[in-house]
Amino acid sequence: MSQFFQVHPVNPQPRLIKQAAQIVHDGGIVAVPTDSCYALVCHLDDKAAVERLRRIRGVDEKHHLTLLCRDLSEIGVYARVDNQQFRLLKAATPGPFTFILEATKCVPRRLSHPSRKTIGLRVPEDAIVHALLEVLQQPLLGTTLIMPGETEALNDADAIVERLGKLVDLVIDGGACSMEPTTVIDLTGAQAELVRQGRGDASMFGL
Repeated sequence: MSQFFQVHPVNPQPRLIKQAAQIVHDGGIVAVPTDSCYALVCHLDDKAAVERLRRIRGVDEKHHLTLLCRDLSEIGVYARVDNQQFRLLKAATPGPFTFILEATKCVPRRLSHPSRKTIGLRVPEDAIVHALLEVLQQPLLGTTLIMPGETEALNDADAIVERLGKLVDLVIDGGACSMEPTTVIDLTGAQAELVRQGRGDASMFGL
């Protein structure tokens, strides 16, 4: 059965965040609230954890997983960002957007899209996630918590425990969050392209 932490959404308890970070370090899968909806996250470099994450979500290697980063400078480590892309990212981060960008060599090959060599990245505006990222000192690998065959994300911690209690290692209860996923914007082409409309306002990209 998974562990269950009640974490303050504005002032996360350092002791609980450190315990959550240790679970991630040890290969665990964690359900965490974000500024959009709940996400499943794991350690970036743990192949077995990544495979578990994909199995729980029912997605294959062609499905973009997302790097949850602390800030723009961290995005620049894992993705190639030109001046125009940087301006767009700066205007929209932190916030409920996921950006598809060309992956750098710092991204494990198995994580980038197999044919396009791209990766999804975001900077969430959420105190719990940021506290976890600060302790880990590297991005989390995550995916929206939508169960296979369903269209709506789970956003209640008790419901997540009921559904996933035997599949994940920790559920963080930071209160109910939005049921809308992030808005996904592909920035790999000459023009920004809307991949998925979610909580973020795509009009700021002219879409």
